[in-house]
Amino acid sequence: MASRKISDLHPRLQPPAVEFVKRCKAEGINVLIYMTWRSDAEQDDLYALGRTKPGKIVTKVPGGRSDHNHTEDGKPASLAFDAVPQRLIDGKKVPIWNDPSLWAKMGEIAAEVGLLWGGNWKKFVDKPHYYIKL
Repeated sequence: MASRKISDLHPRLQPPAVEFVKRCKAEGINVLIYMTWRSDAEQDDLYALGRTKPGKIVTKVPGGRSDHNHTEDGKPASLAFDAVPQRLIDGKKVPIWNDPSLWAKMGEIAAEVGLLWGGNWKKFVDKPHYYIKL
């Protein structure tokens, strides 16, 4: 099962991920990290969307090639996480997918804490994707 745990991130990614959430909160942006590590099979399932399964294409790489699939010593050590801003609406936390100003601010904060951001990609913009390179 895919993980949301910061502890499933690579040790070098954990501190900037925590700082990212903290700084977003200080700016009034509540962030939900909804994906850290996922298995090759889960990645393959996402890769099938818009190709061999109905749906929109959400990833460009199959299992084993995603930063979300990274392991070290047989343990999850994701080099990426996916996050979305959320707001409290009618007592429920609701993801906010279509607010460009929130995404832009999150991208700025990501850069400040040393993260790379899929929102800066040119060919396949992936605003929820934050990552590091080793």
